[in-house]
Amino acid sequence: MTPDAATSPLTLVPVGWVVLAGAIVLGLAWLAAIVDGVATSRSEASPAGLGRPLREVARLMRQRRRTTVEADTPLWRTGSSGLLVIATLMVIVVPLGSWTVFDPPVGVVWFNAMDVCVWALVWLTGWGPNSAHGLVGGYRFLAQALGYELPLMFALVAPPIAAHSLRVGDVATAQHGLWFVVWMPVAFLVYLIGVLGFSVWGPFSAAVGADVAGGVEAELSGLDRLLFLTGRYALIAAGAAFAVPMFLGGGAGPLLPGWLWVLVKTIVVLTALVLVRRRLPLLRPDLFMEVGWLWLLPAALAQVLIVSVVAAWRG
Repeated sequence: MTPDAATSPLTLVPVGWVVLAGAIVLGLAWLAAIVDGVATSRSEASPAGLGRPLREVARLMRQRRRTTVEADTPLWRTGSSGLLVIATLMVIVVPLGSWTVFDPPVGVVWFNAMDVCVWALVWLTGWGPNSAHGLVGGYRFLAQALGYELPLMFALVAPPIAAHSLRVGDVATAQHGLWFVVWMPVAFLVYLIGVLGFSVWGPFSAAVGADVAGGVEAELSGLDRLLFLTGRYALIAAGAAFAVPMFLGGGAGPLLPGWLWVLVKTIVVLTALVLVRRRLPLLRPDLFMEVGWLWLLPAALAQVLIVSVVAAWRG
C-alpha cells in the first residue's frame, strides 16, 4: 500500500488479483478481435466474421516459429510477447468501480511510462529478426511515436490538473456531476489518437504495412505472431479502459454498479477505436509527425492552458 493510500476512496484488492486484470485484458482483446473480424467480413463480403479470430488462433497455434539468420532471439521474443504484459500493467491502475489492484499517487504517470515502453518493444520486434522489412517497420514506428507521444503526454496532464491529483481514482472522483470529456474534448481526442498510435492501429499501422511485407510482423509466425497480435488488441483495450476514469467519469452512472459502468464505457470506446481501422486511411509517419508537432501539440497545450485557468479560478 502506498504511504498516502488511506486518503484514496478506492479499496485495494490483493495483488494476486492482477491475474483478474490480465483476464479482463484478454477478454477485452478477444472482444476487439471479434469486432474487427465482423467489420472485416462485412467490408470483404465474406461470411462468419465471429469465427475469424478463433480460426486465426487455431492456425497460428499449429504454425511453426520462423527463424532467421543471426537473429537476436531473446530481444525478438521479448518484443513480440511484451505488449501483452504492458497492457496488463496499464490496466492495473484503472479503478473497477470502488476497487483497484494498484493505486499509486502518480497513477497517470505510471500509465504514460507503460505507454513509452511500447516504443522499445515494437522496435525490438523489428530489430530482433535481423530483417530489412522488420527494421524499416521499427523505424516507421519510432517516427510515428515522435508525432503522437508529446501531444499524448499533454492530453494526459489536463485531467490531473482539474482534479489536483495524479491519482487515477481522484481524477475519476473529481468528475462528479460533469465528465471531463465535456469540457476537455481536445484532450480526449488527442488521447484517443495516442491510443491508436501506441496500439499500431488503423491510420497508425504503417509499422506493419503491407508495402514492407508486414514490417515488424514480417518475420513473426506461430506463437510469436499470436502474442504480438494479441498484444496490439490488448493495448487498444487498455487505452479504452484508461479513458474511462480520465474522461468519462469512471464508474459513475445510474442503476448499474460502478464496476459494470466501467466495463460498459470501456466496451463502447473500444468498439469505436476498433472500427476506426476501416474508416480512416493509413498515414505516412513523416507526414503525421508534422501534424503532431504543428497541430496536435499546440491544441493539447491550449487545452491544458484552459483547464489550468479554470482550475485556478475554482481554487
